[in-house]
Amino acid sequence: MKTARLLSVGTLACVVLAASLLSGCTAAATTSQSAGKTPAAQTPVSGDFAGTVPIGDGRGLYLRCAGTGSPTVVLESGIHDSSDPWAISETKPPLPKALAVFPALAKRTHVCMYDRPGTIRYANPAALTTRSTPVPMPRTLPSMVSDLHALLTSAKIPGPYVLVGHSYGGMIVRLFAQTHPKDVAGLVLVDAFGTTIEQLFGSQWDRYIELLNQPGTALDTKAGFETVDVNGAILAIDQAPPLPAVPLAVLSKTAPFATAEGVPSDLTETLERVWPQVQDALVDLEPQTPHVFATGSDHYVQINDPDLVTSMVELVIARR
Repeated sequence: MKTARLLSVGTLACVVLAASLLSGCTAAATTSQSAGKTPAAQTPVSGDFAGTVPIGDGRGLYLRCAGTGSPTVVLESGIHDSSDPWAISETKPPLPKALAVFPALAKRTHVCMYDRPGTIRYANPAALTTRSTPVPMPRTLPSMVSDLHALLTSAKIPGPYVLVGHSYGGMIVRLFAQTHPKDVAGLVLVDAFGTTIEQLFGSQWDRYIELLNQPGTALDTKAGFETVDVNGAILAIDQAPPLPAVPLAVLSKTAPFATAEGVPSDLTETLERVWPQVQDALVDLEPQTPHVFATGSDHYVQINDPDLVTSMVELVIARR
């Protein structure tokens, strides 16, 4: 079924655009319908699982896993996004139809995705996830890494993992790898946010952070809407131990960011100018890192080119 775009939330997703909310997508509907219907015999470790996993302090995070085998691939979404984008495929001709990243990887190995608190469900109407326990905002990057580690530990999913981070999710998987190097077997960065962006933005940086956290959506004022301490996140990565020597792949968009009406043009112009430099800096994080361009794709490469993302994950798995 062809996916219909419901609306574009006004942000520069993790970088400019928070998310393009979608309806009518079979993959997304399947994910939603399966939530909370986990067979008693299944656990997050193998096969299909969808449910809330306790992580301590009375909190729980929604986790969905599928497939069997090793290593487990963990999919990390960008700012404001629930896990939904990983279950959506929206290829356009001449590209053939392709499975979304989550079900495609489940045919290859064990794969998991989860909802961070305060993130947006791709539904009609759009809403914040109710599947993970709300927390105070803004979030620090170390607290997000701690949540992911607690989730994988509580779910008893063994590592080391291949971590796939989209947009701001790239910051989360980077610090996870720096903090828990023995738990990481590889990294895939999908049009990811990078620490060099602050310096490249210069005097416009504070305005950009404000737009990133308050993109002007109908959900901005909802209690618990995800916001992040970007400056603290960059500092945390810069002060953490270096990345472990693991295979890395970088995928980058070529089409402009999809932005909402009213977003200041000087910010979008700066973003488009500096973004290739941000991507080049990610490639330099590990030696012999392939840099793959998703020709014609905007920021949501996992939706526009899911088979390309899946292929790069498979390459990193093979290079372990």
